[in-house]
Amino acid sequence: MRTYANRKAILLSVAAILIFVSPLFLLGDQAHIRVHDNLDSNLAWYKVLAESGQLFGGIHAVIPQIIGGLPRDALGTEWTLIVWLHTWFPTMTAYGISQLFTRLIAFLGMYLLLRTHIIRNEKAHWIVALVSLAFALTPFWPSGMLSTMGHPLALWAFLSIRAQKATWRHWIAITLLPFYASFVLGFFFFLALMGIIWLIDLIRYRRLNLVFLFSIIWMTTVFLATDYRLVYTMIAGSETMHRVEFVSSRQDFSQTLRLFQKNFLLGHNHVMTLHTFIILPVLIIALLLVLFTKRRTRPMHIYLGLTGLNLLLSFWYALWFNKIWKLPKEHLDLLSAFNFARFHFLRPLVIYVSFGLACYLLWQLGRRSIRGLVYLILCLQLVVLALSNEEIVYRYKQAPSVGAFYAVEQFQEIRDYIDLPQSSYKVASIGLHPAIAQYNGFYTVDTYNNIIPLAYKHQFREVIAGELAKDKQLKRYFDEWGSRLYVYSAELGKHYDFRKHTSKTIKNLELNTQALHDLGGAFIVSSVPIENAAANNLQFERSFDHPDSAWRIHLYRVQSKEGIH
Repeated sequence: MRTYANRKAILLSVAAILIFVSPLFLLGDQAHIRVHDNLDSNLAWYKVLAESGQLFGGIHAVIPQIIGGLPRDALGTEWTLIVWLHTWFPTMTAYGISQLFTRLIAFLGMYLLLRTHIIRNEKAHWIVALVSLAFALTPFWPSGMLSTMGHPLALWAFLSIRAQKATWRHWIAITLLPFYASFVLGFFFFLALMGIIWLIDLIRYRRLNLVFLFSIIWMTTVFLATDYRLVYTMIAGSETMHRVEFVSSRQDFSQTLRLFQKNFLLGHNHVMTLHTFIILPVLIIALLLVLFTKRRTRPMHIYLGLTGLNLLLSFWYALWFNKIWKLPKEHLDLLSAFNFARFHFLRPLVIYVSFGLACYLLWQLGRRSIRGLVYLILCLQLVVLALSNEEIVYRYKQAPSVGAFYAVEQFQEIRDYIDLPQSSYKVASIGLHPAIAQYNGFYTVDTYNNIIPLAYKHQFREVIAGELAKDKQLKRYFDEWGSRLYVYSAELGKHYDFRKHTSKTIKNLELNTQALHDLGGAFIVSSVPIENAAANNLQFERSFDHPDSAWRIHLYRVQSKEGIH
């Protein structure tokens, strides 16, 4: 009977996941999904890479479509399934499959972890299933894949190996996960934690546990092998990249404490846990229960450890931006180029395991009313997560659909109007993301990427130097970060999506058009009119509108000192 109940809980959870992702398949290009670090970048990158002919390009290969030769390594390894999904399928089909696969693995991993290592009481199977479902429905960063959502499955495997109870399934898990996850965006920090656990075992119990150590080394090796491009760039890359100019440590200690509080209470955009209103109060109640209990059980000790780790991760995240790191970052490029604050990417794992334990500790009190309250809490958290569905959130925010964002038919009209081979000219974008032009096959002088040659960043800066001089925040944003090489306007600020119904115009644009011309820029596509276009050696061509597009595009031809390009 209990086995049937377990199966029922699992099947209902899987059905809930299928329903949750169904809008992606049912609506396709009419679906509404995240723009930030998604539509404005990664989804366009996958398409550009698939069409570039450089999927297996060598370590010195470039992508000509972006900035005249973006290093191939900037678009990631070919040994990850998400790249192949976007090679085999249209964008939204690939996106939907990725979402479904990631959430199913996230559920499976958390279920196995809780059932095997954390909550071993079979009578609490509904707590295990519902917490696992809640974890699987969190709004993770889409292109992160299993970088954080795969942590429970990996921890299940490593804890079994550590306890010398591993089977081939555990070894398969840690071997395959690197093919659908990022080392630098999640698993570097997870594997560092596993290394710390091994070291604690060695010091505290005098237990060498070579198999556990080998498993950590093995998974790290597979990650480094699959992402060999990153390894080469960091170790042997001859070209200096823009990340060496990152400046992030400028906060005093009071600002650090405020950032710690914000991260602990609200989480982070890339690893959203939505734990503030339901989970956090339950965690506090469970903590009080544990603290005022004299005879603590194994789950209580685990819970205390996780609570401390949760606090430590948020504090470390905030501390990374403190002034104390300024000098080390100035002298060690690795500290400025690599974001060690991302240890907080472990928090989704920590928070949801803690949530499961908190619910279990309350459930163990045995009273029917309390057990009913526990199930109500779990259901309320699921409601919160259901309402976080991308289709609900971004439709409510009146974000454009995928089709309206990329505006394929409208950009086809622009391409036909220019009537030149796309490889023979480059465009720049104002008031909208360059990824849109890239997605539609245009060659661009501007871009948003994680790896950009420093020399090109400096060249591009000459184009917008006049606009950066007008706005200190914009200047700092570009100079001290600079992953968005955009044609900024001080009048627009850090806004990149002025849609067709905007009344905004640019009255006093100051571009170095000659510098833009020297980079190969022949046209500007702008989502707002430029009133002083002629003063910037820009010749207005025509405006393009389309009923299915989010934009009204104004096309300008770039003129050099010698005349029209």
